[in-house]
Amino acid sequence: MALLEVRDLQTYFYTIRGIVKAVDKVSFDLEKGEVLGLAGESGCGKSTIAWSLLGLVPPPGRIVGGSIKIDGNDITKMGEPEIRRKIRWKKISMIFQGAMNALTPVYTIGYQIAEPLIYHMGLSKKEAYERAAELLASVGLSKEFLNRYPHQLSGGQKQRVVIAMALVLEPDIVIADEPTTALDVVVQYQVINLLKRINREKKIAMIVISHDLSLIAQMADKVAIMYAGRIVEYGPSEKVFNDPQHPYTQLLLKAIPRLRGPKEKLAYIPGQPPDLRNPPTGCRFHPRCPFAFDRCYKEDPELVKLDKNHYASCFLLEEKGVGGL
Repeated sequence: MALLEVRDLQTYFYTIRGIVKAVDKVSFDLEKGEVLGLAGESGCGKSTIAWSLLGLVPPPGRIVGGSIKIDGNDITKMGEPEIRRKIRWKKISMIFQGAMNALTPVYTIGYQIAEPLIYHMGLSKKEAYERAAELLASVGLSKEFLNRYPHQLSGGQKQRVVIAMALVLEPDIVIADEPTTALDVVVQYQVINLLKRINREKKIAMIVISHDLSLIAQMADKVAIMYAGRIVEYGPSEKVFNDPQHPYTQLLLKAIPRLRGPKEKLAYIPGQPPDLRNPPTGCRFHPRCPFAFDRCYKEDPELVKLDKNHYASCFLLEEKGVGGL
């Protein structure tokens, strides 16, 4: 049994303008110590999956179908008090997008790291602050930062603090939502290396959410490519990046400039992602797909298995497919 099993997850937002199907029948697994990359355009449902896994979908959204099993426990069947007591931060935690927004400006860094240790683990204030200093050291910050406030830190330092906070209760899974947003290139490199070291040394499973495929390629063991609320390709990183099968994945990769090899004109994907209140019939990518044919307009393709642990949802691949996820 996988550490995390997500099956047919549906998370919808009920607005006055209609139902937004932000995540629609998404399935994937995550093993201990494994890194899964979630990639796709803005608005495709990546962050909504993260909020769903934490049981923190903001209103007017809610999980309406499917299951999320962490260590065999389905959190979709739990109430908020039970999730807060047993799952959130203890089993699964999150490095939020935009470190400044994740830190409370009126409390010191030490207090914000120590508070969950006092509340959840019953440590004394002295013990909690000693543990907070150790966590800061593990992300490359000295204990002097315990007494500083968020506005006294640089962007990279704040991101390191947020990473330390995600590790406070030693969870099995950490979600990193756009962990390098708004950071300069040098700091991005440092943060990526820090996350890789944590994964390697602590054997913590990670879900890395990004629209940056180069970041996903550096970190992930498996990749899920999302489009319009659904996973359209899923498999080992080397398979997805070296032998992409879904037209959307192929076009995404062709849009990335190459440092090596012959110079080629970059591709682009025409059009816009669909309105998830009223997605197109059939395959959701067909209005932008250069290979679309009649069946794509009418029928909705399922994920089919193409190779060991490699899946894609496209009618062009049905002859290769041997079953779904």
